[in-house]
Amino acid sequence: MSLRLSTVILPHRRWHEGGRSTWTRAEQLGFHTAYTYDHLSWRSFRDGPWFGAVPTLTAAAAVTERLRLGTLVTSPNFRHPVTLAKELISLDDISGGRITLGIGAGGTGFDATALGQEPWTPRERADRFGEFLPLLDRLLTEDAVSYEGDFYSAHEARNIPGCVQRPRLPFAVAATGPRGLALAARHGQAWVTTGDPKLFENGTTEQSDRALRQQADRLADACAAIGREVGGLDRVLLTGFTPERNRPLQSVDAFVDFAGRYQDLGFTELVVHWPIADSDFAADEKVFERIAMEAPAQLQG
Repeated sequence: MSLRLSTVILPHRRWHEGGRSTWTRAEQLGFHTAYTYDHLSWRSFRDGPWFGAVPTLTAAAAVTERLRLGTLVTSPNFRHPVTLAKELISLDDISGGRITLGIGAGGTGFDATALGQEPWTPRERADRFGEFLPLLDRLLTEDAVSYEGDFYSAHEARNIPGCVQRPRLPFAVAATGPRGLALAARHGQAWVTTGDPKLFENGTTEQSDRALRQQADRLADACAAIGREVGGLDRVLLTGFTPERNRPLQSVDAFVDFAGRYQDLGFTELVVHWPIADSDFAADEKVFERIAMEAPAQLQG
């Protein structure tokens, strides 16, 4: 099975000061998809420039032709299914059907409190996601939707003409727990993971691989529970959060070895961060471009 190589471009650069050229370069380099983070701010970038995901992807859609585009990931932390659906349908139309929605339950970062609320507990995040995702699925596939839930409501919400991609744009569902994996099995066209966060600081490569294999096994169980073939879901690894961190980007050979291991684990897409100097994602841009151009051919199988 061939392995697709994608990138995530953080929205930290003004469009006319390097933002636009990064997205067009991603297409020139042959990346399968270019994603961006859908946050209001994020970690060490909180006190610097940071732009909105949907406008950024809209601009990227206007300056690219073949490159798929997406979020990695959107969450309920500051989104509502009704307004998000309208934005996604518009974005899918503008891009000519090139959008993938990466989506997850969210976390406890700055997004969790930016609207003035207390951070949700893990259970409440799971409860909200369990309502959010099925409602969004309906909003993207039905002309008119009414719904009354514990957390979200829709009253005759209209979404005509719907997505260019049918029956709707694909969902890449980020999940590691049982409830999230069940949602990925039922609604996802892809599953996203970053590995086991508990192993990031002090774990070993072997422990990380074992954890990823266990996550994939639980996904297979969730699919089997509803009679779905797990092979119908793409498996996406957002790199940079396993014990290897950014080291695989030091050379083409190092990356091919790294990627081959995850290909053997059944992953169908690897996502690498576009280099950002003086950050956790610092990397030599020339080596990064060589990886984009040379590694996929070496990983064909």
